[in-house]
Amino acid sequence: MRDFSKYEVWKLSHKLTLDIYKLTSNYPQDEKYQLISQMRRAAYSIPSNFSEGCGRDSDKDFNRFVQISLGSAHELEYFILLSKDLNFIDYTTSEELNEKVNHVKRKLYRLSQKLKS
Repeated sequence: MRDFSKYEVWKLSHKLTLDIYKLTSNYPQDEKYQLISQMRRAAYSIPSNFSEGCGRDSDKDFNRFVQISLGSAHELEYFILLSKDLNFIDYTTSEELNEKVNHVKRKLYRLSQKLKS
């Protein structure tokens, strides 16, 4: 069994989730059950699926959850773009968040490749 909290990618995705929660608290209230909810869910899905995967017995099972986390990171990337286009966040904020998401995506992808070999 793996300790998820020892993985840098988990730490980065957890921090990203906290950033998303803080950011979306300033979104329009009428987005509470739409974009805010979806964006937060995508964000916390990254570290939560990673954590669940760490409890699996095989590398193959763990990798399946790493892939789910990667999918959630792609989904979050879209929600950041949508937030920028809706003028909920500015260009600079979107670029900073995209860099964080892409850093997490790269780490998840590399780990997935290692688990396959």
